[in-house]
Amino acid sequence: MLPILFQDDHVVVIHKPAGLLVHRSELDRHETRFAVQLLRDQLGRHVHPAHRLDRGTSGVLVFALDRDTARRLGGQFERQEVAKTYLAVVRGHPPEAGRIDHALTRRRDDAEWVGDESSEAAQPAVTDFRTLATCELPFAVDRYPTSRYALVELTPHTGRKHQIRRHLKHLSHPIIGDATFGKGRHNRFFQQHFGCHRMLLACARMQFVHPLSGEPLDVVAPPDGEFATVLDALGWTTALPPGLYPPLPAAHPA
Repeated sequence: MLPILFQDDHVVVIHKPAGLLVHRSELDRHETRFAVQLLRDQLGRHVHPAHRLDRGTSGVLVFALDRDTARRLGGQFERQEVAKTYLAVVRGHPPEAGRIDHALTRRRDDAEWVGDESSEAAQPAVTDFRTLATCELPFAVDRYPTSRYALVELTPHTGRKHQIRRHLKHLSHPIIGDATFGKGRHNRFFQQHFGCHRMLLACARMQFVHPLSGEPLDVVAPPDGEFATVLDALGWTTALPPGLYPPLPAAHPA
């Protein structure tokens, strides 16, 4: 069962787990499980995703329950009226805060049509970030005797494909667990040392306006699973913004 964070007659918001595709993709033809399919079966009705999250990214994922709501929600995302907050664990120690204003060339799926109206020019892309916590571990993962990592909060102001992942690579602070834009040695270190086999990027909060009632919605998805385990192991849980603390593990009877 997919965890539901908000639901009414028009909108449903889930906490998408890492490793789950939002919908069928030509790049993963062998995959048989999708968030759209699972949520449709769970609710017993059609659902329409209002945006996308990468397969490896967990967190807030918004669906509409009818086509009119889907159109209204889609307009908010297209007009960049939705506030998104992401959390990531990255290699190195980024600045305390900053803005990544770096245009990105368009990345297409293999099956995406390319025609005369489709430009290859780089598109403006902006992401704000602030560093929430840092650490230096006594392990020579790369060419240095110690290894540095940081917990970063990110706010994208545009919606380019893989924007946060590509921007952090551009900043030379790639996300741990990112097989495409990250560093394999550090990814393997987190697998072996923390048992973490996922990309450490999560959409932890989303703020938008309900497309019918006009009421503001503020939906949070605190890190869970392997992400929460890493935060706890590094002593970073208390560094999270209010409302984003991972849930406490269930107490076991004595």
